[in-house]
Amino acid sequence: MKYKNLGRTGLKVSRLCLGTMNFGPQTSEADAFVIMDRALELGLNFWDTANGYGGKRGEGITEQIIGRYFAQGGGRREKVVLATKVYSDMGDWPNQSRLSALHIRQACEASLRRLQTEYLDLYQMHHIWREAPWEETWQAMELLVQQGKVIYVGSSNFAGWHIAQANEIARRRNFLGLVSEQSLYHLNARSVERDLIPACEAYGLGLIPWSPLGGGLLGGVLAGPATGRRAKLATQIDAHRPKLEAWEQLCRQLGEQPADVALAWLLHQPVVTAPIIGPRTQAQLDGALRALELQLAPETLQALDAIFPGCKPSPEGYAW
Repeated sequence: MKYKNLGRTGLKVSRLCLGTMNFGPQTSEADAFVIMDRALELGLNFWDTANGYGGKRGEGITEQIIGRYFAQGGGRREKVVLATKVYSDMGDWPNQSRLSALHIRQACEASLRRLQTEYLDLYQMHHIWREAPWEETWQAMELLVQQGKVIYVGSSNFAGWHIAQANEIARRRNFLGLVSEQSLYHLNARSVERDLIPACEAYGLGLIPWSPLGGGLLGGVLAGPATGRRAKLATQIDAHRPKLEAWEQLCRQLGEQPADVALAWLLHQPVVTAPIIGPRTQAQLDGALRALELQLAPETLQALDAIFPGCKPSPEGYAW
């Protein structure tokens, strides 16, 4: 397994991040245990979850599955860089969601119980919340860090200016601030290159792309069988068919699976720490490893840019 520092920190994480959103709704607990065992065998130490995952509001089913896995012992928890999130609606009362200081503290305690751990390696705000001032958010996070319940703080689905604002206020409070951003980023969704990625680079945040295959769109949908997933993607396939045809033709010329090329492209982006993969089976997890070995030649990267044009950083992206 290959490793990289998470943003500007000294924390080493695997170049692929194990996404667990399927644990519970689509992957049984027994199968999830098999996947997690295999991840540790492979040295895949970076795992991502959220308190809202699992399909039932307020129950944190996915966190519970991971917690029962850790409870088996054998150093399982200590080997993992564990990331979870706060923001989701976890109950009927007005302070059981979002990013008030009260909810951050209560949600952290609940995640710790479900995950059966004493600390979270990376605690991520799942979405920006404009009602809470940053002074309130950082007060809550600072306390969790002081108590040893959280080590690093990250964001998810933030804009570039949110990252700048958050980290400038954290700096004034002598706090480390955000060290990572989890965002939608793949070959067919590159708008984050305009402002978000420059902000991550300027403030030393590692980028953790979610949906690196575009929900399956970049996984070879044209050449694959007519599955239910393909039917769900029908509108997107029709909208992007010329690009997808050129994309899958290029992958055939390379002799590589489209999913592997899509992941490898992300790994070639300097700001990217680890794309999140969400295997439903051990076979899918093993299949993703090819991306770690795949070196894309400069002419291949140019061809990909021609098929899926990127965005220049602002203001050049829309002005001179």
